[in-house]
Amino acid sequence: EMMNKFKVIMILMVLNIITGCSETSGLFGDPGEENDPFASISQSSLDYFSSNVGDTTLFKVNQSVIEPEYRTLLDAQAKWIKENSISSVTIEGHADEQGTREYNLALGARRATAVRNYLVSKGISESILSVVTYGKERPLRICSEETCWSKNRRAITVLKGLSS
Repeated sequence: EMMNKFKVIMILMVLNIITGCSETSGLFGDPGEENDPFASISQSSLDYFSSNVGDTTLFKVNQSVIEPEYRTLLDAQAKWIKENSISSVTIEGHADEQGTREYNLALGARRATAVRNYLVSKGISESILSVVTYGKERPLRICSEETCWSKNRRAITVLKGLSS
C-alpha cells in the first residue's frame, strides 16, 4: 500500500517535471548534442564562470530547497548569463548514493528544477534553460560518509552556448 503510493507520487513528480520543462530532451541522461556545444564559448569564459561565479548549488539531505547562502550564487549566475548573452544552459541535478536509483533520479530532477525556477525568477528566459537528472549515477566523490555525500547533493549550472 505505502510502496504503491510512493510509486504513484514518484511518477507524478517525474511527469510534472517533464511537462513543466520547456525542453525535456535528455531529462534522464546525456542531452545528446551532436555538435560541439562549446564552440561559441571560449574555455576562459567557461573557466571564469565555473571558478569565479560558481556553478554548483549544494542541498541538504532529501531536500530540493535552495538555501539562503546559495541565492547569492544563483543571483550572480543569472547576472553573468544575461551579461554574456548565453543562449543555452543545462542544469544537472545530482543526489548522494543513499536511497534507491528511482528516488535519487526524482530528487536530482527536483533540485535541477529548483535552480531553473530560481534563475527564471531572476529574469532568465525559460526557453534557454533545460534540466537533466543523474540521480546518484555521477557522484563527484565516492564514499560512505557525510563529507562525501554532502558534495554529491548538488545542481550544476552548465553553459552550452552564446547568442550571436
